[in-house]
Amino acid sequence: MNIPNSTLPRIVIIGGGFAGIALAKQLKNKKVQVVLLDKHNYHTFQPLLYQVATGGLEAGSIAYPIRKVIQEYDNFYFRLTSVQEIDTKNKKVIAEIGELSYDYLVIATGSKTNYFGNKEIKRNSMAMKTIPQSLNIRSLILENFEQAVLTTDVAEKNSLINFVLVGGGPTGVELAGALAEMKKAILQKDYPDLDIAKMEINLIQSGDRILNTMSEKSSLAAEKFLESLGVTIWKNVRVTNYDGRTITTNSDLTFETATVIWTAGVQGALVAGLDAQSLVERVERIRVNEFNQVKGYDNIFAVGDIASMETKEYPEGHPMMAQPAMQQGKLLGENIIKLIQHKEMQPFEYNDKGSMATIGRNKAVVDLPSYHFSGVFAWFVWMFVHLFSLIGFKNKAVVFLNWVYNYIRFDREGRLIIRPYKKKSFTSFTSDEV
Repeated sequence: MNIPNSTLPRIVIIGGGFAGIALAKQLKNKKVQVVLLDKHNYHTFQPLLYQVATGGLEAGSIAYPIRKVIQEYDNFYFRLTSVQEIDTKNKKVIAEIGELSYDYLVIATGSKTNYFGNKEIKRNSMAMKTIPQSLNIRSLILENFEQAVLTTDVAEKNSLINFVLVGGGPTGVELAGALAEMKKAILQKDYPDLDIAKMEINLIQSGDRILNTMSEKSSLAAEKFLESLGVTIWKNVRVTNYDGRTITTNSDLTFETATVIWTAGVQGALVAGLDAQSLVERVERIRVNEFNQVKGYDNIFAVGDIASMETKEYPEGHPMMAQPAMQQGKLLGENIIKLIQHKEMQPFEYNDKGSMATIGRNKAVVDLPSYHFSGVFAWFVWMFVHLFSLIGFKNKAVVFLNWVYNYIRFDREGRLIIRPYKKKSFTSFTSDEV
């Protein structure tokens, strides 16, 4: 990989997501050599992917170059590559561009879409975990409407403008709200020769309430907001198959649709090479102790979505969200330095700062540790937190200006088909490729 030899301990980080970037920042200008590996040369602010998919934001406003993050860090190196395997015996990382030895290894590979083993759903539905996937969804949505104005077949037309979102978590809820606002204020202007009133937005949730990781109060408020926007919510319904045209469920309920967006679950994005005892097979996460050390290894760590730290409060590991990832990454940066200096490491304790979701214009829900609220104020809180969390002043400014413009004009000017979306055959792609 053309990394210079050094007398400093070498720390290799796999993944430039929330956890990897937080860790990198904490290791800035320390007496170590750091090599960051990622298959993209940018960090993605995933909470706003749905706005890229629905034309509210351009992709560049939620992405930030990794090299720009580390350009003023001493002894920091970035390599653009996918890691294929970890050779724990010889302390090497094996990637597409070559091999690299490590003294300390941090796995921060994040998560990927979980289809629960259903290959047909994986082949025919859309995922939304990366910027390219969000752009694919945007293209498909707009292409469907362009096709709908051409067809004279009523059933085909209805299928093209019927959208089904599977999964009632924050991603599904926020995407449903954004689509509903497009229907209400934009699509009827863009397509006056279509009966937009017939457009359907169906949100399917296998449990008895949406946003089931939030408070019941927030869940009910979000449900009311969505219904007021015209979204149909189906609870206690589990999707069993989707053949590209028809969704079947565990009941007699079926849906005819050309577009299914799968947000029903995630699992860890594992890298081969670790012992089986270190893995939680069901969700493909890596077992770690209170210092984020991988079980069975002293010099290998895992942070963020990929890490499963089982505690009394979180027996199945911390939630796969940005806050635990950033907090783990930051503390691990301190702990690795302590480990190198033969000092006692500090155990990780998650500080739950709350959770939130936006449903649309002036509609959001916020759960703080001791307070739950919804509506306009919650919406402003959601905007402030997300703006503050973006990396880079330019991204903050661009997103803010877009939101102000969209609010005043009730418009989304990012509805562009930059590249037509063509679905690949099942044998030629994995769940998170494009």
